[in-house]
Amino acid sequence: MKANVGGADRVIRGIAGLVLIGAGLYFKSWWGIIGAVPLFTAIVGWCPAYLPFGVSSCRVK
Repeated sequence: MKANVGGADRVIRGIAGLVLIGAGLYFKSWWGIIGAVPLFTAIVGWCPAYLPFGVSSCRVK
């Protein structure tokens, strides 16, 4: 796996993931589990949705 998620993208994904998880807990909804996806991609630094499009927000080649 080659990193394809850059620094700013990781921060945004991490915050969005935490907000979604928090909202799911607050509203007692299972939809908060969706927040695990952006949080996981932020931690790992790799997004499978970027692969088909050849997109990379990471500066390292």
